[in-house]
Amino acid sequence: MKSSVSEAAPVKAVKPVLPVVAAIAETLPDHPQALVRARAFAEPLLSCETLDTGENTLAHADAVAVILKDIGGSEAMQAASYLVYTCDHLNKPQEVIAKAFGDNFAALAIETTKLVRVQRQARQAKAAKAAKATAATDTPAAQQAAAVQTENVRKMLLAFSRDLRVVMLRLASRLQTLRFFAASKLPVPDGVAAESLQVFAPLANRLGIWEIKWELEDLAFRFLEPDTYKQVARLLDEKRVEREAHVERLRSQLEHDLNVNGIHASVSGRPKHIYSIVKKMRGKSLGFDKVYDVRALRIVVASVPECYGALSWVHDHFKPITEEFDDYIAKPKVNGYQSLHTVVRDADGLPTEIQIRTQAMHDHAENGVAAHWAYKEAGAKGYAGVSATGAYDAKIAVLRQLLAWERDLSGVQPETLLDDRIYVLTPDAAIVELPQGATPVDFAYTVHTDLGHRCRGARVDGAMVPLNTPLKNGQTVEVSAAKEGGPSRDWLNADLGYLASHRARTKVRAWFNALALSETIAKGREAVEKLLQREGKTALKLDDLAVQLGFENANALFEDVGKDEFSLRTIEQLLRPPEAPQFDANLPLLRKPRSGDNPTKGGLLVVGVDSLMTQMAKCCKPAPPDAICGFVTRGKGVSVHRKDCSNLKEMVARNGERLIDVEWGVAQAVSGSVYPVDVAVQAHDRQGLLRDISEVFTKEKMNVIGVQTQSIKGTAWMTFTVEVSDSGRLHKVLGLVAELPGVSSARRK
Repeated sequence: MKSSVSEAAPVKAVKPVLPVVAAIAETLPDHPQALVRARAFAEPLLSCETLDTGENTLAHADAVAVILKDIGGSEAMQAASYLVYTCDHLNKPQEVIAKAFGDNFAALAIETTKLVRVQRQARQAKAAKAAKATAATDTPAAQQAAAVQTENVRKMLLAFSRDLRVVMLRLASRLQTLRFFAASKLPVPDGVAAESLQVFAPLANRLGIWEIKWELEDLAFRFLEPDTYKQVARLLDEKRVEREAHVERLRSQLEHDLNVNGIHASVSGRPKHIYSIVKKMRGKSLGFDKVYDVRALRIVVASVPECYGALSWVHDHFKPITEEFDDYIAKPKVNGYQSLHTVVRDADGLPTEIQIRTQAMHDHAENGVAAHWAYKEAGAKGYAGVSATGAYDAKIAVLRQLLAWERDLSGVQPETLLDDRIYVLTPDAAIVELPQGATPVDFAYTVHTDLGHRCRGARVDGAMVPLNTPLKNGQTVEVSAAKEGGPSRDWLNADLGYLASHRARTKVRAWFNALALSETIAKGREAVEKLLQREGKTALKLDDLAVQLGFENANALFEDVGKDEFSLRTIEQLLRPPEAPQFDANLPLLRKPRSGDNPTKGGLLVVGVDSLMTQMAKCCKPAPPDAICGFVTRGKGVSVHRKDCSNLKEMVARNGERLIDVEWGVAQAVSGSVYPVDVAVQAHDRQGLLRDISEVFTKEKMNVIGVQTQSIKGTAWMTFTVEVSDSGRLHKVLGLVAELPGVSSARRK
């Protein structure tokens, strides 16, 4: 019976002897000495070195090579487990390794080294930030930081997964790291166990490498929740001898009976995984005694029909628990896993889980895509329902699983996963996601918009580079910035290759648009201020002036003036009220009317002076029956104003002695005289507005003798001059105008 990974003590990572490597080399018929040469090449460089975990580097590489051998890893993968760590000790690692072992080994070692460095830097940066922020690990901020770190590691693994061998090396390395901490009893660095459980184990699951998945989960859980782990381990151990004896009797009986009945089967006990047991207990709220796969068997047969034949025999001779049956042959799991799962009760009523599969299904369940580790060697092997008829098809089959893993964890739609992305680092090891082909300028804008505007130079991995240099995965980018300033217009020239990010291009365009707007506003401000100086109105508040003209604020007014979309003449008209009548100081004063006096000409009663010349003031345009007053002008007789006229109030304040009482005569009621009156209309500008308002005046038999209209930002400001005989009737007409669609106000000026 195969022992459980979680129950077996991991082998302590120590410096292996050469026969171990030789044993691995026996699996490499094409180049039997390549692995031996790789270890011999690495030994003088690594034998006295330690990783940041405290493990001897050469011992770690030895253990990773053994793990890769166990899951069917290729020669290049196993040799790379040594070559990866030599890169830090070589001046030109790619050239040296390529010369000694070939380009394939060099590329694999360099790509894996990049990922190792990025992960190490990210962990160190996270630990430093956590130490500065707080000692607590369960605060919302700390939890969010941990979640971000998990997401970053996942993204990096995907970014480097164009070569699946890189992912396989990282999985094996992380497994050995956990084994080392379990054996050495050293404390696990912050984040390593959680990262293993949340990132590496799901990746191994998606790739179908169950051997690594189970062990990663159990070891990580052992570090994260040691008390729960020990409790379940103790429950497993309490009846271990009795349970194993029972399972062995059932295994032997089942294998014998199946073979006697013509089904050639191999039956074995299945390892027990503590994390899986705990997940079932928590997910289904079960007690330990209700977890069925504590007792588990696996039946391996030759063909799919024999799988169903074995299932039929098992169900005929044991009592099945129907709700626990799953057919993953007819409907495989998303990672390609296939098997029949059932739970039955034996004669003693004890539940036992039984899995039934073919040998091919079993190989895939144990090693998953490890069987297809190198696309170049995949041949015609099938994977996850995809027939890999060549190197390209095998690569696509693997990448589909990686993309599906990305989709599982992030919930992102599949089409968005096909975009090429790269991941680079800031000087403090923060991970920045960029589109393929991104430059240091793209990087600067992604970090902060202001940094992008002021970007003047960049260092990539410590070396100065042009700003249009395409970046690569894992590089560290440092931007040199001016204290102030803005972007270059050259950056928007696609032929020069400064920007690959749509976001960065948008930010640059926005900067130049804002610059143009500020220049336009400055031009408009200058024009308005010069006008105010000419008119002697420099004390006038600019925002108040803008509001009077229908703008929200002064800058909006300046913008339209700067664009020549608003005439300064309109401002002049606002600033220049109608000219006040002039007075003749030598003109005799007029007295109030006396009772018994008769009306004078024109229907206007001016008491005491029968032949005095009169005129209607143009500023307020009085009409019967408005309350009116007269003001004696200089050489133009009496100007008649409405009593509420603002101009009249100003003139009275200066020359009150020129005021004269006047009133409408009786004759005006029957003479048919008409008087011009100004009407102000404010409305939402639309097609046909002027026509609709004019029709109202026409229907009400009011003659329109003048129209002024101006549209400002969608609002129409209109002044109609109409002839009326009675201003009292005008109120009704204005009410009809106000009811028209889009009209917000209609009033007499």
